[in-house]
Amino acid sequence: MTDYTLAMEGSTYAGSIALLRDGEVIAERTLTDSGIPTRDGRDERVLPSVAECLSEADVRVGEIARIVCGAGPGSFTSLRISASVAKGIAVGVGCPMFPVPSLLLSAACVQGGLESGRYLSVLPAMRNEWFASLVECAEDGTIDLRGETFIVLGTELGRAAAESDARLLGPGQAIEARPHARGVSKLLGQIISGGPVTIETWEPDYGRLAEAQVRWEAAHGRPLVAGA
Repeated sequence: MTDYTLAMEGSTYAGSIALLRDGEVIAERTLTDSGIPTRDGRDERVLPSVAECLSEADVRVGEIARIVCGAGPGSFTSLRISASVAKGIAVGVGCPMFPVPSLLLSAACVQGGLESGRYLSVLPAMRNEWFASLVECAEDGTIDLRGETFIVLGTELGRAAAESDARLLGPGQAIEARPHARGVSKLLGQIISGGPVTIETWEPDYGRLAEAQVRWEAAHGRPLVAGA
């Protein structure tokens, strides 16, 4: 029986969609980086992109066996929209949904693959800061995260990589890489083995508070609490 996976990634403003058949990408879309996604922008392009992938591959939405969603960290708005669409499709189809760290997807998307060794996978986090995760590539090509994601100043990226005996990997770094849904094809087995999320309660790892919340808390001098 043919196995279809729909993958979605939204950690950057240029989000992406990929449709996999038995682990191989058969259709994909990259959303245009418009700077700052809005309610009239990114969310209006995600579903059409999904529909285009399904139509191109002649696959019905009901044939999807699972959804894989980029789990961040990254852009709060993009991640929230991508996760909401992924949840909606998973609930509608009645299929499980699986998370994948976006910084791991970056490593999986390096053209030509990675040599064995350690890498510091990074993504911009605004305010001259970067999200960072240590990634290790084994001799057999298997890649996985090592340790927790952290935030590092842009001026300290080189030092952080050197301390971990790792090479920098990310936008504009020694190894150019960005997360894309197509990277799920290299990680599908370990993603599935990690188990599905509880769709009703799962949220991406935004990495930090939304900018609007930061401004609100600074103006009011107290944490923003839901329902307060």
